[in-house]
Amino acid sequence: YEGAFYAWESQNGGEDACSDYNITDVFTGRPMRTWFRDKQVHISSAIVYGLMKYTDWTGDDSLLLSGGMRVLVEVGRFYHSILLRRADKDYFEIHDVIGPDEYHDHVDNNVFTNRMAQWHLRTAQELLGWLREQYPEKAPSLLAEIGLEEEELARWSAIADRIAILYDPDSKIFTQFEGFFDLKPVDWEAFRERTQSMQVLLGIEGANQSQVIKQPDVLMMLLLLRDEYDEETFRANWETYVPLTDHQYGSSLGPAFHAWAAAELGLAQEAYDFFMLAARADLLNVRGNAEDGIHAASAGGLWQALVFGFAGLRLTAGGYEIQPCLPDHWDRLAFNFYLQGKQQRIDIHHERR
Repeated sequence: YEGAFYAWESQNGGEDACSDYNITDVFTGRPMRTWFRDKQVHISSAIVYGLMKYTDWTGDDSLLLSGGMRVLVEVGRFYHSILLRRADKDYFEIHDVIGPDEYHDHVDNNVFTNRMAQWHLRTAQELLGWLREQYPEKAPSLLAEIGLEEEELARWSAIADRIAILYDPDSKIFTQFEGFFDLKPVDWEAFRERTQSMQVLLGIEGANQSQVIKQPDVLMMLLLLRDEYDEETFRANWETYVPLTDHQYGSSLGPAFHAWAAAELGLAQEAYDFFMLAARADLLNVRGNAEDGIHAASAGGLWQALVFGFAGLRLTAGGYEIQPCLPDHWDRLAFNFYLQGKQQRIDIHHERR
């Protein structure tokens, strides 16, 4: 493929450290070939998403000008090169991937992957206009160095609007990937007393063939692009996918995202329950693996749940706003953050009725 496909588990030099055989089949005891490093192509859009969020919150353009624009363009080239157009269809697809939900591999049109690829190609268009407007003296040489021309961007623009996004406008439900709702339903009551992940209990292929989720693909996509979707869409997908997710023993990243999503919907108690489920991974070792090290990404998710979920912090054209959703027994939530280089203070006091 063309462009930049970033490492799933990166070492200092950028090489991928994720092994090909890192899961043992619970039925045979044999190492299983896994596809995390090969098929989780959404990592590249995550790199650019982080880059853009850094720029939005800090106002520091230097990262874009000193290499970020090239990252944006090379990732765009990667997505352009993996998109497929079926002969009988007028839209583009991404096949054979793993989304954030690692219980399902080799899937087509994962909605998180496709939607973030679409976001990326559209962002590239916007940034080119921004570069020429804000830095007209630097734009020609920078674009020449990257080798980006109008024809290439025009192709991206035409394709971005025709990427397959599996969405039903009547129910407002996104289909996690092609064929997800045709998979075998799970009798969750039969696993109520379990102490292991659903993948361990069902086996790798069993989980792959079932409506059971390790990590919330659709809800994560909605949160990352939260200003583009209304509450009705959030709620429809929350009610669809939360009951299908392995919260206790799936991904340690999932509960924090569910806490954020619940707060977005005004579900303060549910948000608190998921928040504590995430926190206890390290505080109480509920997953039994704390000796391997802190769940660092989950800790980052807890911060996001507090700041973006419970406090409801978001950027606006004029600065920022908050939309708090505190649990009833919380008296106060306070934190500092920096916006455009200036420290801001949020201090929310819960009003009792």
